[in-house]
Amino acid sequence: MDCFAFKAFAKEGAQVIATDINESKLQELQAFPGIQVRLLDVTNKGQIENLAKEVKKIDVLCNIAGYVHPGTILDCEEKDWDFTMTVNMLEQKSGNIINMASVASSVKGVANRCVYSTSKAAVIGLTKSIAVDFVDQGIRCNCICPGTVDTPSLRERIQASPNPEQALKGMVSRQKMGRLGTPEEISHLFVYLASDESAYVTGNECIIDGGWNL
Repeated sequence: MDCFAFKAFAKEGAQVIATDINESKLQELQAFPGIQVRLLDVTNKGQIENLAKEVKKIDVLCNIAGYVHPGTILDCEEKDWDFTMTVNMLEQKSGNIINMASVASSVKGVANRCVYSTSKAAVIGLTKSIAVDFVDQGIRCNCICPGTVDTPSLRERIQASPNPEQALKGMVSRQKMGRLGTPEEISHLFVYLASDESAYVTGNECIIDGGWNL
């Protein structure tokens, strides 16, 4: 995951525990004030339980880990399905939960994103279920549904394509605003949903896609 969301929270004065399976990404955050880092594989239940014991109390939980499987349902083997569902559908109860979904979900059908879109539609359903089940306990749960965002992950997938230049043009051309979103723009929405300013917001899929779904 990109570092911008972690830094955005820290700039607002939050004490952040940033987790990732990518150690080099975490090293970029080491010197940033207000951020602690932990190496974590979110598919490993034991590692998650150990971190929960260490942290004790979490005010805001952001489930951002994700994996993009390319292709239709015919391209999806069982192991691809299992891995995508495991990474893209994490659940943990807390005061304020923000899940990462996607416009490629129940919001919009996107070609060659079958298992990815299925998992992200499930994240939206999970978000709404948690929100309604725990609203009377003061727990809020929302999810963010970005469009195409210019992240290192996207750039890696573009470079891995047969024609990177054409792949990038295709990504940009489908955006109504004629550009990709930025990680900073998504980070601002994370901060809003974590703040008291959004205290009356729960159970929502918050779309931030430059009009792609229109």
